[in-house]
Parts: sequence; structure tokens; C-alpha cells
Amino acid sequence: MSELSFEKKNILVTGGAGFIGSHLCETLLRDGHRVICVDNFATSHVRNIDNLLPNPNFQFLRLDTNLPFNLETFSELSAFKIPFQGIQEIYHLACPTSIKNFDQFKIQTLLSNSFGNYHVLEIARKYRSTALFASSSVVYGERKKGDPYVVETDIGSSDTLSPRANYDEGKRFSETMFETYAQVHGLETKIARIFRTYGPRMPLFDGHLIPDFILNALDNKDLLIYGNGELRSSLMYVTDVVDALLRLMRAPKTIGPVNIGSDEDLLMSDVAKKVIQLTGSSSKIVTGQDLLFLSELPLPRIIKAKEELGWLPLVRLEDGLKKTIEYIKANKLLLTNS
Repeated sequence: MSELSFEKKNILVTGGAGFIGSHLCETLLRDGHRVICVDNFATSHVRNIDNLLPNPNFQFLRLDTNLPFNLETFSELSAFKIPFQGIQEIYHLACPTSIKNFDQFKIQTLLSNSFGNYHVLEIARKYRSTALFASSSVVYGERKKGDPYVVETDIGSSDTLSPRANYDEGKRFSETMFETYAQVHGLETKIARIFRTYGPRMPLFDGHLIPDFILNALDNKDLLIYGNGELRSSLMYVTDVVDALLRLMRAPKTIGPVNIGSDEDLLMSDVAKKVIQLTGSSSKIVTGQDLLFLSELPLPRIIKAKEELGWLPLVRLEDGLKKTIEYIKANKLLLTNS
């Protein structure tokens, strides 16, 4: 079916009510496509897609991808003419991601990185869809001392018995599943290795540094840096990620995994100072104990993305922070009471 040309593509986005997924759905609709958004709200929220629900080219299905589902059985998808047109593209982003509540979603995460992939890949096989998997920088393992940078050909490693292996090793296995379906069934699959991302619609009070920095700064509360205060990371604004995913979907079948991230190494205490400055806050910076799921990850070499996708992150940190501050200011009451 993917060989046929349709004026409007039918595009499935799993995890479409999440942080990155909701921005992706928005952009795909703006580009004139029909979007089926699947989510179970485990770590996402309906408010992320509220503005999309009235759009006739958008349909939300509250589903868990860990369970089998048949898109042709949903009467609300009749306008998508799936038995005739099928599904042209799949962006598979569904996987619980929570820092402070990581243990709560361990089994769901394990199943997402196995059964969830299987159900989505079977849909891709049925309709000959191009399927893009949202992988993660965790596939490379921990940041190495001396050289923090990684390229796509680097072979990472992780402790298969660690408390967070269901996510870290799960993402590695997920890549294997997508590649195996490409090898066995001739599917066109894409792998996006996404590095740390920030922007509007990130969950609050979950250990995600940027939104929690901003919320505390607006209330003149202390800004907490985990560990010894020396935590470093790259940060990429969410619209840059969406741009990269769209470009990767259009890239040649043989492109292989692609790093999507910023290659600028940032000291999180400096970012906290910038947030305090931009909000005019009287907050102080304090340090706290480490969080299991908030570790120093490698930095991406993005030569492949630049050369083969024509992509690089465009949003400056200060501009991205301003946009995120504006969003949290405008939605502060709603975000903190939900």
C-alpha cells in the first residue's frame, strides 16, 4: 500500500498525547495529513492534544499499544478509509517515561519495549507502512570520561540487571525488533536516537529539570540540582526534534540510526542561573541526592544528521527557555492543579 500515492497520508502516532508526540501530531496536521493519535495517558495528558481534537483530520484513540488492536474496527476512523488507503507512516513514540515515578511503570515499560513494538510492527507489516522508532541516547550506555561524544556506529552497553534496564536495555532490544522486521519482512524502518529534549508540555514535578526549574523560579523557590551540582547534559528544544523526525521519515531506506540532539555540553547549574535571570526570580540553587533515571548521558555527534538529513538544532537555549517559561506561566494554575 505504501507504493500508492495519496493526497493526504494516513499517519499513526503512538504516544501522540505525550510531550514530543503532541508537537509531532500538530506539525503533521499543519502539513495536511490525517493523524491517528494513540495514547493511554500513563505519563501523558489530554490537555496536550485539546487543541487538536476539533480537527476533522485528527482522531484520538485511547489505547494501550501493549495490547493488540485493529484500526479497522474503530467506527470513528471511517473517514480515514483505512481498508482502502491503509496507513502510510507510523511514528512509534509510545513508552512510559517518568523520572520520579520510574518504578511505578517498570512492567509497562518492559512490555512497551517488546509487545508494544510487536503490535505496532504488525500494523506496519499489514499496511506496508514506513515505521519510525523513537529510540534514545541510553542505547549508548553511560557517558565516558575523556570523550563524552558518541556516533551512530558506536556500540553501547548497559547492565541488563540494573534497576533501569527495562528502559535502557529495552530501547536497545526495540531497535533490534525494528531492524529484524526490516530484514525479514522488507519493511522500511527508521531509528531516531533522541537525546535530552525540553519545551512546553513536559510533565511537572517529575524530576525533569527545565520545567521544574521554571515552576520553582516563578514561585521564588529553591532550584534543585541533583547530585553534587556538577550535572551536565545537552538540551534540545522540542520543535527541533520534530523537524528531525519528519526529515528522517523522508530519508532513504538505508540511512540507519541517526542521532538527534544538541552537541553542546551544558552545566545544569548554568541553565538554572539562566532560568532565574529570565524569570526575574529571587530563587537560590541547591543540590540534592541523585535520581536513578537522571544521569549524565553521552553527547551526540550530529554529523550524520547534518549531512544526510540537512538538519541541525536551530532554537537557541535562551529562546527555547523563554518559550517554555511563557507556556508554564500561561498554564501554571492548570498544570499545578491537575
